[in-house]
Amino acid sequence: MVKTYADLFLDARRALLKQEGQFAANVARELVCAASGKSAEQIIADRELYASEEVCELTESFVQRRLRGEPMPYILGQWDFYGMTLTVTPDVLIPRDDTVVVTELAIKKAMYLEQNPRILDLCTGSGCIGLAVASQCVARRVKDARVTLGDVSAPALRVARRNVAQLHLTGRVNCVTVDALRPAQDFLGTYDLIVSNPPYVTSEEMKTLDPSVRDFEPHLALDGGADGLDFYRAIIKNYTSALAPRGYLCFEFGMGQENAVCTLLKKGGYEILELKKDTAEITRAVLAQKKEEF
Repeated sequence: MVKTYADLFLDARRALLKQEGQFAANVARELVCAASGKSAEQIIADRELYASEEVCELTESFVQRRLRGEPMPYILGQWDFYGMTLTVTPDVLIPRDDTVVVTELAIKKAMYLEQNPRILDLCTGSGCIGLAVASQCVARRVKDARVTLGDVSAPALRVARRNVAQLHLTGRVNCVTVDALRPAQDFLGTYDLIVSNPPYVTSEEMKTLDPSVRDFEPHLALDGGADGLDFYRAIIKNYTSALAPRGYLCFEFGMGQENAVCTLLKKGGYEILELKKDTAEITRAVLAQKKEEF
Protein backbone atom coordinates (compact mmCIF):
# COMPACT_ATOMS: atom_id res chain seq x y z
CA MET A 1 0.00 0.00 0.00
CA VAL A 2 1.39 3.40 -0.97
CA LYS A 3 1.64 6.18 1.61
CA THR A 4 2.58 9.82 1.70
CA TYR A 5 6.13 10.48 2.84
CA ALA A 6 4.73 11.98 6.04
CA ASP A 7 2.77 8.80 6.84
CA LEU A 8 5.73 6.62 5.84
CA PHE A 9 7.93 8.43 8.32
CA LEU A 10 5.30 8.44 11.09
CA ASP A 11 4.59 4.72 10.70
CA ALA A 12 8.32 3.91 10.79
CA ARG A 13 8.82 6.06 13.88
CA ARG A 14 5.85 4.44 15.62
CA ALA A 15 7.18 0.94 14.89
CA LEU A 16 10.65 1.84 16.17
CA LEU A 17 9.61 3.83 19.24
CA LYS A 18 9.79 1.02 21.79
CA GLN A 19 13.21 -0.14 20.65
CA GLU A 20 14.84 3.19 19.79
CA GLY A 21 13.19 5.46 22.35
CA GLN A 22 14.17 9.11 21.91
CA PHE A 23 16.16 8.20 18.78
CA ALA A 24 13.17 6.67 16.95
CA ALA A 25 12.53 9.77 14.83
CA ASN A 26 16.17 10.03 13.72
CA VAL A 27 16.35 6.34 12.86
CA ALA A 28 13.04 6.44 11.00
CA ARG A 29 14.19 9.48 9.01
CA GLU A 30 17.46 7.79 8.02
CA LEU A 31 15.63 4.66 6.88
CA VAL A 32 13.09 6.57 4.80
CA CYS A 33 15.89 8.61 3.25
CA ALA A 34 17.87 5.46 2.43
CA ALA A 35 14.85 3.72 0.92
CA SER A 36 13.83 6.71 -1.18
CA GLY A 37 17.20 8.16 -2.12
CA LYS A 38 16.00 11.53 -0.87
CA SER A 39 17.63 13.85 1.63
CA ALA A 40 15.91 14.73 4.90
CA GLU A 41 15.12 18.16 3.47
CA GLN A 42 13.52 16.58 0.40
CA ILE A 43 11.43 14.25 2.56
CA ILE A 44 10.04 17.28 4.44
CA ALA A 45 9.38 19.18 1.21
CA ASP A 46 7.63 16.12 -0.31
CA ARG A 47 5.77 15.08 2.85
CA GLU A 48 2.34 15.32 1.19
CA LEU A 49 3.44 13.42 -1.92
CA TYR A 50 2.90 9.68 -2.25
CA ALA A 51 5.96 7.43 -2.14
CA SER A 52 6.11 4.60 -4.65
CA GLU A 53 5.12 1.10 -3.65
CA GLU A 54 8.78 0.09 -3.99
CA VAL A 55 9.90 2.81 -1.57
CA CYS A 56 7.18 1.84 0.92
CA GLU A 57 8.15 -1.83 0.79
CA LEU A 58 11.85 -1.06 1.10
CA THR A 59 11.24 1.20 4.09
CA GLU A 60 9.22 -1.53 5.79
CA SER A 61 11.98 -4.08 5.17
CA PHE A 62 14.55 -1.66 6.63
CA VAL A 63 12.38 -1.14 9.71
CA GLN A 64 12.00 -4.88 10.21
CA ARG A 65 15.74 -5.43 9.88
CA ARG A 66 16.35 -2.75 12.49
CA LEU A 67 13.77 -4.30 14.82
CA ARG A 68 15.69 -7.60 14.54
CA GLY A 69 18.74 -5.77 15.86
CA GLU A 70 20.71 -5.35 12.64
CA PRO A 71 23.14 -2.42 12.91
CA MET A 72 22.25 0.71 10.96
CA PRO A 73 25.44 0.74 8.83
CA TYR A 74 24.56 -2.65 7.35
CA ILE A 75 21.00 -1.55 6.61
CA LEU A 76 22.16 1.71 5.04
CA GLY A 77 25.09 0.04 3.28
CA GLN A 78 27.46 2.80 4.27
CA TRP A 79 28.97 4.61 7.24
CA ASP A 80 31.04 7.72 7.81
CA PHE A 81 34.55 7.47 9.21
CA TYR A 82 37.23 10.16 9.44
CA GLY A 83 35.43 12.41 6.96
CA MET A 84 34.89 9.61 4.43
CA THR A 85 31.67 7.86 3.49
CA LEU A 86 32.54 4.16 3.20
CA THR A 87 30.64 1.21 1.82
CA VAL A 88 29.98 -1.20 4.68
CA THR A 89 28.55 -4.74 4.44
CA PRO A 90 28.29 -7.63 6.91
CA ASP A 91 31.60 -8.88 5.42
CA VAL A 92 33.49 -6.17 7.33
CA LEU A 93 33.48 -4.64 10.78
CA ILE A 94 31.63 -1.36 11.16
CA PRO A 95 34.18 1.47 11.51
CA ARG A 96 33.96 2.83 15.04
CA ASP A 97 35.14 5.90 16.88
CA ASP A 98 37.60 3.69 18.82
CA THR A 99 39.55 3.21 15.59
CA VAL A 100 40.04 6.95 15.11
CA VAL A 101 42.78 6.72 17.76
CA VAL A 102 45.02 4.30 15.86
CA THR A 103 44.17 6.10 12.61
CA GLU A 104 45.38 9.42 13.95
CA LEU A 105 48.52 7.81 15.35
CA ALA A 106 49.28 6.28 11.94
CA ILE A 107 48.54 9.53 10.07
CA LYS A 108 50.79 11.54 12.35
CA LYS A 109 53.67 9.14 11.75
CA ALA A 110 53.00 8.92 8.00
CA MET A 111 53.41 12.69 7.69
CA TYR A 112 57.03 12.44 8.84
CA LEU A 113 58.22 9.32 7.05
CA GLU A 114 61.00 9.50 4.49
CA GLN A 115 60.09 10.45 0.92
CA ASN A 116 57.86 8.01 -1.02
CA PRO A 117 56.78 5.95 2.01
CA ARG A 118 55.07 2.56 1.74
CA ILE A 119 52.34 1.83 4.29
CA LEU A 120 50.45 -1.43 4.95
CA ASP A 121 47.03 -1.60 6.61
CA LEU A 122 46.92 -5.23 7.76
CA CYS A 123 43.56 -6.87 8.59
CA THR A 124 42.09 -3.94 6.69
CA GLY A 125 38.39 -4.91 6.52
CA SER A 126 36.60 -1.97 4.91
CA GLY A 127 39.96 -0.25 4.43
CA CYS A 128 38.99 2.57 6.78
CA ILE A 129 42.41 3.08 8.41
CA GLY A 130 44.53 2.80 5.28
CA LEU A 131 42.14 4.95 3.26
CA ALA A 132 42.15 7.66 5.93
CA VAL A 133 45.96 7.60 5.89
CA ALA A 134 46.04 7.75 2.07
CA SER A 135 43.51 10.59 1.88
CA GLN A 136 45.49 12.62 4.40
CA CYS A 137 48.71 11.96 2.50
CA VAL A 138 47.00 13.36 -0.61
CA ALA A 139 45.58 16.36 1.28
CA ARG A 140 48.93 17.17 2.86
CA ARG A 141 50.89 16.39 -0.30
CA VAL A 142 53.07 13.61 1.06
CA LYS A 143 54.84 12.89 -2.20
CA ASP A 144 54.20 9.47 -3.73
CA ALA A 145 52.99 7.82 -0.52
CA ARG A 146 51.61 4.36 -1.34
CA VAL A 147 49.17 2.42 0.84
CA THR A 148 48.43 -1.32 0.64
CA LEU A 149 45.22 -2.71 2.11
CA GLY A 150 45.70 -6.36 3.13
CA ASP A 151 43.18 -8.92 4.35
CA VAL A 152 42.69 -12.70 4.23
CA SER A 153 38.95 -12.31 3.53
CA ALA A 154 38.07 -12.10 -0.17
CA PRO A 155 34.63 -10.55 0.56
CA ALA A 156 36.26 -7.92 2.80
CA LEU A 157 38.74 -7.04 0.05
CA ARG A 158 35.88 -6.57 -2.40
CA VAL A 159 34.43 -3.97 -0.03
CA ALA A 160 37.86 -2.34 0.40
CA ARG A 161 38.37 -2.16 -3.39
CA ARG A 162 34.98 -0.53 -3.80
CA ASN A 163 35.91 2.08 -1.20
CA VAL A 164 39.24 2.75 -2.92
CA ALA A 165 37.39 3.42 -6.18
CA GLN A 166 34.65 5.54 -4.56
CA LEU A 167 37.27 7.75 -2.91
CA HIS A 168 39.26 8.07 -6.16
CA LEU A 169 42.40 6.71 -4.53
CA THR A 170 43.30 4.00 -7.05
CA GLY A 171 46.53 5.82 -7.87
CA ARG A 172 47.64 5.66 -4.25
CA VAL A 173 46.09 2.49 -2.84
CA ASN A 174 46.15 -1.19 -3.83
CA CYS A 175 44.50 -4.24 -2.23
CA VAL A 176 46.15 -7.62 -1.71
CA THR A 177 45.24 -10.95 -0.15
CA VAL A 178 47.47 -11.54 2.87
CA ASP A 179 47.13 -13.67 5.98
CA ALA A 180 48.38 -12.06 9.18
CA LEU A 181 48.73 -15.51 10.75
CA ARG A 182 51.25 -16.67 8.12
CA PRO A 183 54.71 -15.37 7.16
CA ALA A 184 54.71 -12.25 5.00
CA GLN A 185 55.02 -13.13 1.32
CA ASP A 186 58.09 -11.92 -0.57
CA PHE A 187 56.05 -10.06 -3.20
CA LEU A 188 54.97 -7.55 -0.56
CA GLY A 189 58.45 -6.07 -0.25
CA THR A 190 59.10 -3.81 2.71
CA TYR A 191 57.04 -1.09 4.35
CA ASP A 192 57.96 1.98 6.34
CA LEU A 193 54.81 1.67 8.48
CA ILE A 194 52.45 -1.20 9.22
CA VAL A 195 49.17 -0.32 10.93
CA SER A 196 46.64 -2.87 12.10
CA ASN A 197 43.37 -3.17 13.96
CA PRO A 198 43.44 -6.97 14.28
CA PRO A 199 40.87 -9.23 15.96
CA TYR A 200 41.34 -8.85 19.72
CA VAL A 201 38.18 -10.13 21.42
CA THR A 202 38.96 -13.09 23.69
CA SER A 203 37.23 -16.42 23.16
CA GLU A 204 35.31 -15.94 26.42
CA GLU A 205 34.28 -12.38 25.50
CA MET A 206 32.96 -13.65 22.15
CA LYS A 207 30.22 -15.47 24.08
CA THR A 208 29.01 -12.32 25.81
CA LEU A 209 29.25 -9.74 23.02
CA ASP A 210 26.28 -7.50 22.45
CA PRO A 211 23.90 -9.30 20.04
CA SER A 212 24.20 -6.43 17.55
CA VAL A 213 27.88 -7.36 17.22
CA ARG A 214 27.81 -11.11 17.87
CA ASP A 215 24.93 -11.86 15.51
CA PHE A 216 25.81 -9.54 12.63
CA GLU A 217 29.50 -8.63 12.46
CA PRO A 218 32.09 -11.09 11.03
CA HIS A 219 33.61 -13.31 13.71
CA LEU A 220 36.73 -13.63 11.57
CA ALA A 221 37.42 -9.96 12.29
CA LEU A 222 36.61 -10.20 16.01
CA ASP A 223 37.98 -13.41 17.53
CA GLY A 224 41.54 -12.96 18.78
CA GLY A 225 41.87 -16.36 20.43
CA ALA A 226 41.90 -17.45 24.06
CA ASP A 227 43.57 -14.30 25.39
CA GLY A 228 42.76 -12.01 22.46
CA LEU A 229 46.43 -11.71 21.50
CA ASP A 230 46.85 -14.33 18.75
CA PHE A 231 47.10 -11.76 15.97
CA TYR A 232 49.56 -9.52 17.80
CA ARG A 233 51.93 -12.45 18.29
CA ALA A 234 51.52 -13.50 14.68
CA ILE A 235 51.99 -10.04 13.17
CA ILE A 236 55.11 -9.35 15.22
CA LYS A 237 56.51 -12.76 14.26
CA ASN A 238 55.47 -12.77 10.60
CA TYR A 239 55.63 -9.13 9.51
CA THR A 240 58.67 -7.69 11.27
CA SER A 241 60.64 -8.92 8.24
CA ALA A 242 58.33 -6.84 6.02
CA LEU A 243 59.26 -3.65 7.86
CA ALA A 244 62.14 -1.51 6.64
CA PRO A 245 65.04 -0.97 9.06
CA ARG A 246 63.78 1.21 11.90
CA GLY A 247 60.26 0.90 10.48
CA TYR A 248 57.11 1.48 12.53
CA LEU A 249 54.33 -0.80 13.74
CA CYS A 250 51.04 0.70 14.93
CA PHE A 251 48.33 -1.35 16.68
CA GLU A 252 44.82 -0.84 17.97
CA PHE A 253 43.88 -3.09 20.91
CA GLY A 254 41.07 -3.71 23.36
CA MET A 255 40.50 -2.13 26.75
CA GLY A 256 43.12 -3.27 29.24
CA GLN A 257 45.35 -4.99 26.66
CA GLU A 258 48.03 -2.30 26.44
CA ASN A 259 50.51 -3.91 28.83
CA ALA A 260 50.30 -7.32 27.18
CA VAL A 261 50.64 -5.85 23.66
CA CYS A 262 53.58 -3.67 24.69
CA THR A 263 55.31 -6.68 26.28
CA LEU A 264 54.92 -8.63 23.04
CA LEU A 265 56.33 -5.71 21.05
CA LYS A 266 59.35 -5.32 23.33
CA LYS A 267 60.10 -9.04 23.18
CA GLY A 268 59.77 -8.89 19.40
CA GLY A 269 62.43 -6.21 19.06
CA TYR A 270 60.44 -2.99 19.19
CA GLU A 271 60.77 0.23 21.15
CA ILE A 272 57.49 1.72 22.39
CA LEU A 273 57.23 5.30 21.19
CA GLU A 274 53.69 6.34 22.06
CA LEU A 275 50.48 5.08 23.66
CA LYS A 276 47.30 6.95 22.80
CA LYS A 277 43.97 7.18 24.63
CA ASP A 278 40.47 7.58 23.22
CA THR A 279 37.96 10.24 24.27
CA ALA A 280 36.92 8.06 27.22
CA GLU A 281 40.53 8.06 28.47
CA ILE A 282 40.95 4.37 27.58
CA THR A 283 44.34 3.48 26.09
CA ARG A 284 43.55 2.18 22.61
CA ALA A 285 46.64 2.32 20.39
CA VAL A 286 50.40 2.03 20.35
CA LEU A 287 53.17 3.17 18.02
CA ALA A 288 56.41 1.19 18.17
CA GLN A 289 59.67 1.29 16.21
CA LYS A 290 61.69 -1.68 15.05
CA LYS A 291 65.15 -1.76 16.61
CA GLU A 292 68.15 -1.78 14.29
CA GLU A 293 69.30 -5.29 15.22
CA PHE A 294 65.96 -6.67 14.07
